[in-house]
Amino acid sequence: MYWLGIDIGTGGSRALLIDEQGAFVAGFTAPHQEMTMERPGWAEQDPRDWWDAAQKAVKGVLEAAGAKGEDVKAIGLSGQMHGLVLLDAANEVIRPALIWCDQRSQAQVDFVNSKVGKDDVVTFTANPMLTGFTLPKLLWVRDNEPAHFERARKFLLPKDYVRFRLTGEHATEVSDASGTGLLDVVRRRWSNEMVERLKLDKALLPKLYESVEITGKLSKLAAKATGLKEGTPVVGGAGDQAASGIGNGIVSSGVASCTIGTSGVVFAYLDKPQYDRKGRVHTFCHAVKGKWHVMGVTQGAGLSLQWFRNQLAPGVEYDALTAEAATAPPLSNGLYWLPYLMGERTPHLDPYARGGWVGLTNKHTRADLIRSVIEGVSFSLRDCLSIIHEDMNLDITKVRVSGGGAKSPFWQQMLADVFSSKVTTLANTEGSAYGAALLALAGAGPYASVEDVCAMAIKEVSSVVPGPHECAVYQRGYEVFGVLYPTLKPIYGLIHQMA
Repeated sequence: MYWLGIDIGTGGSRALLIDEQGAFVAGFTAPHQEMTMERPGWAEQDPRDWWDAAQKAVKGVLEAAGAKGEDVKAIGLSGQMHGLVLLDAANEVIRPALIWCDQRSQAQVDFVNSKVGKDDVVTFTANPMLTGFTLPKLLWVRDNEPAHFERARKFLLPKDYVRFRLTGEHATEVSDASGTGLLDVVRRRWSNEMVERLKLDKALLPKLYESVEITGKLSKLAAKATGLKEGTPVVGGAGDQAASGIGNGIVSSGVASCTIGTSGVVFAYLDKPQYDRKGRVHTFCHAVKGKWHVMGVTQGAGLSLQWFRNQLAPGVEYDALTAEAATAPPLSNGLYWLPYLMGERTPHLDPYARGGWVGLTNKHTRADLIRSVIEGVSFSLRDCLSIIHEDMNLDITKVRVSGGGAKSPFWQQMLADVFSSKVTTLANTEGSAYGAALLALAGAGPYASVEDVCAMAIKEVSSVVPGPHECAVYQRGYEVFGVLYPTLKPIYGLIHQMA
């Protein structure tokens, strides 16, 4: 018997099979078409491409495991958060999805804050309104593409569009819905106050579930498309970061996770809702029923290194880049990278922030450039951890790292030195897709809870401790890094006006 996790990422869809003990069996990734960016700060993808990739990924993982469709007992879903998928009365996609890193909706954020009130937005949703959230994207379509908005009968999040294609159900779950700007995170329900004050049609909202609840069953059409068995249950699943939290075993206090994908996220467990009034980090519903989590987000984490490779080192493997970076000294001979390629969330909440190097001289080498990129992302992730650990007073004794960037021993050691904290890795580093599969196992398997599944499945395999000398060096560097954004913020505004 197997349990299937499907993660709808930015770069591709991954399908993963686990057994009843939570052990990894096989995985397969099908790539997506690259996001389109017609203007600076815009980012769109075609939801139908996600469904095409999901079908390929499921067929691929079944073949890789030598499994049949009837061997899969349940499906869990994960995916990039905040994206806006609009469906018409015939359930056809109306326009490309505005995805998580799209920053075009500042005017709509300002409208929400004016109409509802900034303090009331936090009271109703536990978070400030951000351009990255789904609600401002919905309002942007209303304001700029009224014909599209008039056709809209339902909005879905990225993974939930794939759920619809699997089951025919318009459904979501509380962790992903927390990032829409329309969820009452404390009460784990849609916010009637937000809907009413903004005069939205509540029928646009999908049905809401907990992450381990069964949301539907595989349709005959989807079974034919994927090779799975008709009637296979599909549980709620989770947004990618809550799913990664499950995959990293962040289901109790004291341990945080740091996931480095396209974006970077520092994630910690909450027994009860607690939030930063400045809105620098997000408080969302956890995929654990009746629990919450807090997370800080660096928009351009792995994206920064990907951009460097694509533009300045095409064809070079990431391992070769990190090996080259290791030849440069800590702090890259005084070179700093600001990873704000898609604006920034934590701690700046600034869609107009821009990336770049500060301190560049003719003495700097490519190794300095690469190392500075990795250091800049690590400093930005420390911004996230500092707010959670120091400002919100959450007890964090170690950080579990995962994601593509965290597979590098060089980057693991740098994170330990920058965080001044023990960093650990897990036997399974699959992240979101693994967490989605564990949620399927918890929701339709022999276990009583997500916590029981994680206690059985999650195992630490290595740890890295910070070096005292390197910690001191990076502390000085972090102090410089902290001065750069506020110094450059007025310039970002001027650049935006000229773009």
